[in-house]
Amino acid sequence: MDYRAFAKLLLQRDDFLILSHLRPDGDTLGSGAALCSALRRVGKTAYIVRNPEIVARTLPYVEPFFAPEDFAPGCVVAVDIATPELFPLGFAGAADFCIDHHPSNSGYAGVTLLRETLSACGEAVLALIEAMTGSVTAREATLLYIAVTTDTGCFQYMNTNADTLRCAARLIDLGAEHRRVILDYFRKVSRARIQLEGAIYSGMRFYRDGRITVAVVTRAMLADADATENDCEDLAGLPGRVAGSMVSVLIRELESGESKVSVRSTPEVDSCAICAVYGGGGHAMAAGCTLPCGPEEAETRIMAAIERVWPE
Repeated sequence: MDYRAFAKLLLQRDDFLILSHLRPDGDTLGSGAALCSALRRVGKTAYIVRNPEIVARTLPYVEPFFAPEDFAPGCVVAVDIATPELFPLGFAGAADFCIDHHPSNSGYAGVTLLRETLSACGEAVLALIEAMTGSVTAREATLLYIAVTTDTGCFQYMNTNADTLRCAARLIDLGAEHRRVILDYFRKVSRARIQLEGAIYSGMRFYRDGRITVAVVTRAMLADADATENDCEDLAGLPGRVAGSMVSVLIRELESGESKVSVRSTPEVDSCAICAVYGGGGHAMAAGCTLPCGPEEAETRIMAAIERVWPE
């Protein structure tokens, strides 16, 4: 489906609730808030879900778009969500529309706009807003700049391409507060985050002569560093920084006793195929899954999946 056709269907509806995914990142939140703003500009009632897992640095950007507690949506739009299992905490229902860039999208929504080749969902939302309204405000550009920069690690990840950079340049031309975004998301971190990173690096494990790097984050490590969720964004990129690493794994112990596994890889290895062994998904070079076990068992299981997908 092209952007104009999707926009036409969207504009036939009203009373929008826009969903972000579990453990929301800048792409799902920035894209959703920008879409919400654009829908309001064309006279629609629109809100984003009050996701309880939003971290402090993103809250000022998206809080003005939160839905009131008594809001009854007439149309639900999922943004950057590959499967219903990733719907936010507290939401129960179905999605009428979905805007996504994950190849593993399960096609759960009534109508889906899927752009698998894009680095960030924000790129698709930019094109959709322009198709829908013919313009983009500076505030929307800032929200979409958050989306694009966070999903590419400030253009460091291998999903970055020329179209990504052209999109970022266009957003700056449209008024995005790029300096503020870079400071908020990439230049300034808390002392707790620095201490946590030190613990992660010192405990890393190496396999296949360093081509596989594994890091574990336990609840005890978070407590020792006095770290909160505000200090845990984008931890998945850390173990892959080691020279020679082709597959990197970050395993995070959750309060439920489960383990959230994030896999990153170079183009030679399919991260999505590794995580799909346990029902996960994502992109070819960045994917994830959740395992019903503690970190040590999770490491054993994900190493088995790597062996299956990428045998020696």
